[in-house]
Amino acid sequence: MKTKLFCLIFSALTLYACAQSTPVTVTGTVSEEGTKVPLAGVRVTVKNTKKGTVTDAKGHYSIYAKTDDRLTFSFVGYQGEERRIGKDSVIHIFLKVAYEMLQEVVVAAGKPASSAKIRANTTQTFAAQMPAMMYDMEHSAEEYKSLNENIFHDAKKNPLTTFSVDVDRAAYSNVRRMLNLGQFPQRDVVRIEEMVNYFEYDYPQPKGEHPVAIQTEISDSPWNKGLKLIHIGLQAKTIPTDNLPASNLVFLVDVSGSMNQANKLPLVKEAFKLLVDQLRPNDRVAIVVYAGAAGTVLSSTPGNQTATIKDALDKLSAGGSTAGGEGIKLAYKIAQENFIKGGNNRVILASDGDFNVGVSSEGELQQIVEEKRKSGVYFSVLGFGMGNYKDNKMETIADKGNGNYAYIDNLQEAQKVFVHEFGGTLFTVAKDVKLQLEFNPKFVKGYRLIGYENRMLKNEDFHDDKKDAGEMGSGHTVTALYEIIPAGVESAYLAKVDDLKYQKPTETANNSASDEVLTIKLRYKQPDSEVSKLFEVPVRDTHTPFARTSANFRFATAVAEWGLLLRKSEFKGAATYEQVIQTAQNALAKDPEGYRSEFIRLVKLAQSLDKKEGIAQKDE
Repeated sequence: MKTKLFCLIFSALTLYACAQSTPVTVTGTVSEEGTKVPLAGVRVTVKNTKKGTVTDAKGHYSIYAKTDDRLTFSFVGYQGEERRIGKDSVIHIFLKVAYEMLQEVVVAAGKPASSAKIRANTTQTFAAQMPAMMYDMEHSAEEYKSLNENIFHDAKKNPLTTFSVDVDRAAYSNVRRMLNLGQFPQRDVVRIEEMVNYFEYDYPQPKGEHPVAIQTEISDSPWNKGLKLIHIGLQAKTIPTDNLPASNLVFLVDVSGSMNQANKLPLVKEAFKLLVDQLRPNDRVAIVVYAGAAGTVLSSTPGNQTATIKDALDKLSAGGSTAGGEGIKLAYKIAQENFIKGGNNRVILASDGDFNVGVSSEGELQQIVEEKRKSGVYFSVLGFGMGNYKDNKMETIADKGNGNYAYIDNLQEAQKVFVHEFGGTLFTVAKDVKLQLEFNPKFVKGYRLIGYENRMLKNEDFHDDKKDAGEMGSGHTVTALYEIIPAGVESAYLAKVDDLKYQKPTETANNSASDEVLTIKLRYKQPDSEVSKLFEVPVRDTHTPFARTSANFRFATAVAEWGLLLRKSEFKGAATYEQVIQTAQNALAKDPEGYRSEFIRLVKLAQSLDKKEGIAQKDE
């Protein structure tokens, strides 16, 4: 009897214990309290364990835990939350904005180095979230090229404008990183074309012989009354993944001492693992590393040997100086030795750009990639980290290496680059893509290209097939915005110049009768060709009110307007954060990954930081 009673009690206790620790997958969404805007990058952890995850661009998370465990939710600039896991496996969280926390960060960063240290009484939650990652942007060792904004040009005297396309998106994720750290970005960090091109747009696919299609719209400028915007959208042909050519990839990984931070080498490893999961048996991967010297840690390996490739990545550790030039040379050598004719041959560099041994200057690195690109090997760049980040070198290498450039601030960005945009990131369908616009003075008095300052070309470069330009990958979109002063409109933006005394302007025979506002010419080369192809598209004004333009037009305009505010541009006119938010909210359209919703959150954060920065400057 006693034995039976003991067994019953033991069984009951066992069942109770199991019930208290039932495994469960908890899912949910983390949003901002009040606005209900989804928050991307929120850290979700099982308390007192090493288990953790982060929310995606739509604020969603999923984590494996047990009933009665406690989940913690933390994010820079927000008050942390904690929830116990009960019967419900769905837990939605609303985080409160920690305004005092953000203000303290901005005030600290806005003062001279002697007083710019983060105060000892900064909340423990904030310190725990970002240990040793807070820095004074003004006095950091980060380097960016100085950008002088494009100005307005007289359409009669200078009817032609020429530039290279740009599919880089690094500026946007870099700006996001700074804002999430409570830092208002300095103006040269903000490259407006990269901000606009971070997002996908719903342009029609190319039809016919050309791998790129052009779509245009014209409407009013929201920030400069009386002026207009010309929206140019390029869509590259999308090739189904199964039909993409085989890849010969070389991961070039910086393992120098400066990469020994959580948001550098550890993030590099996880990012490349996402790419490895996308590879096919006919793809190949080699891994080259560099610190004080360069070496091969994995010879070219079939893409289906994922365990071997990931094991090689896991074994990487950081230490030593940074001989980036030697690493680049070795990576090209490995890529050429395993070259796949008609395939995607590409080196992918992952670094903070802090080259300091051997060939290390921007000019020397540029010479290497300019010479090596002739081999048919493309060179893409992934930037990581902060504090000593060398954006100037990273951008130059990608630009001159016929590649693209992304900044990876979190694992979600790596997923965007290597999973959601796999084809566009790795497979080029058109290279050396250039645009040349000719404006009709009958309708256009002046014009200005918004952004693309470091992509401008001389007009004669348009016909020069030796002149390097940007690449477009499978499914890539490129968007450009011109602000124009219509004929007959006076604007202080266009400087007055006296008419010439000895030369008389001449009109073409059909100019006065033409209803074309401009003509767009596009040149490109096939990936395996060195001879360009040309086609052109005339553009007419359909006089569409701004509110009736496409979601593509309105959202791109919102991003550009935000860029003008961040740069404190002399051309921002009546631009406001409120107008940016309203325009973006009315143009969310399809947002499956939540990137456009995240944009609105970042605009609001920038608005708050901008106000606090102004207050701090007044108090000095």
